[in-house]
Amino acid sequence: MIQTFLLVDEYRDVRTRFAPAPADSDGEDAAGPDSGAAETVPEKKLRDLGLRVIAASAEPREFAAQLEAADAALLSVPAEGLAAWRKKVLALRPVPVLLWCDDLTFPSQECKLDVELDGLLSANMSAIDLHASLLIGFNHFLQRREWLQEREQLLSRLEERKWIDQAKGILCEIKGISEAEAYDFLRKQAMNERKRMVDVATSIVKVYQLLQDQNSKGGRKR
Repeated sequence: MIQTFLLVDEYRDVRTRFAPAPADSDGEDAAGPDSGAAETVPEKKLRDLGLRVIAASAEPREFAAQLEAADAALLSVPAEGLAAWRKKVLALRPVPVLLWCDDLTFPSQECKLDVELDGLLSANMSAIDLHASLLIGFNHFLQRREWLQEREQLLSRLEERKWIDQAKGILCEIKGISEAEAYDFLRKQAMNERKRMVDVATSIVKVYQLLQDQNSKGGRKR
């Protein structure tokens, strides 16, 4: 479950201008480079739920270290900057990415949201609403990650099938055998060499292509 947020707030200066002065704290919930500053609405809302909030650093290395310590990223940025921030976060680490929605991030109903996110949070949500949204968002993240893993596995199998089919075609051509016999040859060769069938097939295709290139160059020279 989500316990620690990395908060990317491009409106922090605007929010702290109107935020009340910070109360005394024992430092347990330090917010990174902004510790000691007035709490903004997103920070207060999350801390009131018992969650930890880390204010994102502008320094790339520190940002990456902060993300390692977080369970999710909360973006409070202009709508047009969402895609870039989401890409930056997910390039470093796969975590749920949520949007803080208010009059600053979405100043009008004309704003469009074309970015896949794992949830929305807002100041108007009650504690129950926030908990429910976080739970749904985390589940959505897990489902999306599982789907992406299944997609990658499927693409990998399709790529392997491509190499095997090419190798079968080459074997059929140079050995004058059927596809079934070519497949059996690949399987036995893989067992003998203690390799995966796709690795044997890839080697056959690459060697065949190399010989074809050499023959083609030799023909041009003559």
